[in-house]
Amino acid sequence: MASEKRLEVVTCTAPVNIAVIKYWGKRDEELILPINSSLSVTLHQDQLKTTTTAAISRDFTEDRIWLNGREEDMGQPRLQACLREIRRLARKRGSDGHEDPLPLSLSYKVHVASVNNFPTAAGLASSAAGYACLAYALARVYGVESDLSEVARRGSGSACRSLYGGFVEWQMGERADGKDSIARQLAPESHWPELRVLILVVSTEKKPTGSTAGMQTSVETSALLRFRAEALVPARMAEMTRCVRERDFQAFGQLTMKDSNQFHATCMDTFPPISYLNDTSQRIIHLVHCFNAHHGQTKVAYTFDAGANAVIFTLDDTVAEFVAAVRHSFPPELNGDKFLKGLPVEPVPLSDELKAALGTDPTPGGIKYIIATQVGPGPQVLDDPGAHLLGPDGLPKAAA
Repeated sequence: MASEKRLEVVTCTAPVNIAVIKYWGKRDEELILPINSSLSVTLHQDQLKTTTTAAISRDFTEDRIWLNGREEDMGQPRLQACLREIRRLARKRGSDGHEDPLPLSLSYKVHVASVNNFPTAAGLASSAAGYACLAYALARVYGVESDLSEVARRGSGSACRSLYGGFVEWQMGERADGKDSIARQLAPESHWPELRVLILVVSTEKKPTGSTAGMQTSVETSALLRFRAEALVPARMAEMTRCVRERDFQAFGQLTMKDSNQFHATCMDTFPPISYLNDTSQRIIHLVHCFNAHHGQTKVAYTFDAGANAVIFTLDDTVAEFVAAVRHSFPPELNGDKFLKGLPVEPVPLSDELKAALGTDPTPGGIKYIIATQVGPGPQVLDDPGAHLLGPDGLPKAAA
């Protein structure tokens, strides 16, 4: 906490998470309660993160928010839901005898600035990182110490999973008020050090059907979605938990791919159908299965959220060969040197046998770039005042 010019300011970062057992569909639209539980992997913030600064001051006349440098409407219902919930928790904490009387800062307006270091609304879980970071920063600035699952969830369902590092379960809960619909960590980021994640960025465009609208239509029209949630997900959650605990990559990879395929099947079963995958996405799926068939085992696994970008799970000893296979199948057009971002990957030659197994004609430029990352920790507070996105006047600092 820095205090300058009657300004309380805090800056936090939060991670992206990628579900391996998918959440799609709500049983309560307002409280954002899911029709099934889900399980995710938290990605490392060195490669993908949201940074958020929250500041409160008695000099502010209204709540304001800036996202990636542009001022947004603070009246958005989900933003308001998060803010209301945080202020409610802060008041509750104050009236529980912690502080007497209620701190004056509860009446202060808040300014928020948030930036992503990756494409927004392109199917890379930007809303999950964004709302987790918002909840975390607001909680710090208003002195709230309770579980933030509900706050983050009210912004974006999957955001509650970004409140923890490692491997995270979001329990759907049974209660109508949603108090038991919370995230919890299954295993910390240190649990499976060999696990690697490659994000194959196919498109940085905003997706044609947003997740919220897509889910609503699926819940209303897809019989497969209901069947999946009730008959299949509970056993899959148990099996995926086992895979993570035992670090069983073969079973982890297969179940991850099957669940991704099934999620997209429910999107196709929606009426009218929703298709998030494009031709390049389908080619990546084909590439992964050819690669695994060549090796006679599951060495890489794909999953796709509501977008065309692929998230690939593999172990560190397979990364270099698979990146080479991707380069072979999707030769970079111009940015050969910028094609790979994130963790360094040593280039290796592809065997003629593997080239033959991959079979299909290369698709130049199909993949824009690859982000190589690993499992990472949950939200962090940045102590360096230089990291604040808001200046002493509570307005966004000019971009350097």
